[in-house]
Amino acid sequence: MSTPRRLLVGVVLLACSVALGLVVAVSLFLTSSRTVVVVGHDTVVRPTMARDAVVETGPLLPDLRFRDIGPVGVTLTLGKTEVGSIEELVERYAYIAADPTAQVDKVQGVVVEMAISAAVRGLGVGLVPVAVFLLLGRHRRGELFRGLRTRQGWLALVLLLTLPLLVWQPWQSRAETQEEQGSWQTLAELAGPDVTLPDEVRDIEVRTGPVTTQSKRLVLSAIDTYDKSKEFYSTAAEGAADLAVRQPEDGETVALLVSDRHDNIGMDRVARAIGDAAGATVVLDAGDDTSTGQPWEAFSLDSLAGAFDDWDRFGVAGNHDHGTFVSSYLAEEGWTMLDGEAVDAPWGGTLLGVDDPRSSGLGSWREESGLSFTEVGDRLADAACAAAEDGERVSTVLVHDANLGREALTRGCVDLVLGGHTHVQSGPDAVEGEDGATGYTWTNGTTGGAAYAIALGSKPRRDADVSLVTYADGRPVGLQWVRLRTDGSWLVGEWEPIEPG
Repeated sequence: MSTPRRLLVGVVLLACSVALGLVVAVSLFLTSSRTVVVVGHDTVVRPTMARDAVVETGPLLPDLRFRDIGPVGVTLTLGKTEVGSIEELVERYAYIAADPTAQVDKVQGVVVEMAISAAVRGLGVGLVPVAVFLLLGRHRRGELFRGLRTRQGWLALVLLLTLPLLVWQPWQSRAETQEEQGSWQTLAELAGPDVTLPDEVRDIEVRTGPVTTQSKRLVLSAIDTYDKSKEFYSTAAEGAADLAVRQPEDGETVALLVSDRHDNIGMDRVARAIGDAAGATVVLDAGDDTSTGQPWEAFSLDSLAGAFDDWDRFGVAGNHDHGTFVSSYLAEEGWTMLDGEAVDAPWGGTLLGVDDPRSSGLGSWREESGLSFTEVGDRLADAACAAAEDGERVSTVLVHDANLGREALTRGCVDLVLGGHTHVQSGPDAVEGEDGATGYTWTNGTTGGAAYAIALGSKPRRDADVSLVTYADGRPVGLQWVRLRTDGSWLVGEWEPIEPG
């Protein structure tokens, strides 16, 4: 075979391979789906070529459509969740919509993963003709092409070309569904001229129909909650930049302490803004990020992870973070979840912590189960004192309930115990250890502004707190609390120096 002919064959083979690979990749991509937790639901994510995002909410609520979101559209089919009523569910959607960045990023990430997976599979299929061409060899390829001129060869070719049509089956028709009887209206059209809507939601479309007879009431209620929530927390985040918080001196590291968020994602950007204003680079999470520790609350953890994705992040689970879901989810998001062993801290010292033993109902210490709150506190003190004996004194113990670190303080093995749980700020309280060493305990209020285990709302249900912990030379040297009140005003505590040792 001459060189020009070989080049021609190579070009044709490459073109066929690329075309086949693209067809397979696009087909696989558009027929693929993933199930993830989005807005508190087990949600099936399917890419489309419609350039729109459609949220199928189920039989009791109207579907939503967001137009022209990008080159690839997506359909989100909401499934199982935990909720007390339809009204409560609609309010949850409104709270999440006020700060949807984490959920949008999650869906985009899933779609990108599906696209990459489809592309890799398409590449594999596209290489099949090349592999077959090379495996057959010149002689067998000649026999094959000569065989196409026979009656059997033509029959085989027809069957081969018919195969994609049999797989596609374009003659199948879909039965009309109740969903298709509805029509799309923008929120502005649905609400009518007498209702003033935020500019960013006016063009969102709602599918209305006979099944969703109360669509207007539910949607208007959600918009009202969305507007109030976004305005309150956006204003708070902007105001946090001007707070008179202490600035770190040379050689100091500031950590932001949050606790008892209880799903209030609105406070995440506010807490981040406070941390930025104070020069913080580390976040310490003392637990109770959720109300039940169930997978439907992943939206809360997504928000927390997104707010502090470029900081050093450490955490423990609280008593309301039942089970292992919260700890494992945050660990997958890059958080260092403390498990009873001292770790190196970004400020140069060491950090120790453990999940609240009441979070699982088992009172587990690593692999051992059946331990009480007091027994876990004793084990934590043993670990702290062992580290001190090895010359690595623990600068901070992070727990959900500061009482869990009381024994470690009593033995004089730690500088500072940080916790939450009570929803009331207290400290710093000095504790003199058995050997005369002084340590301190500090309890943060509720970062979510939670009443009991509930914090979701258009504003905090009670005052929302974060704490700022200053470190120098590997040890804590001062603490300060910052409080957002329910009326949107601020209180900033005095920076209180401490001298552990």
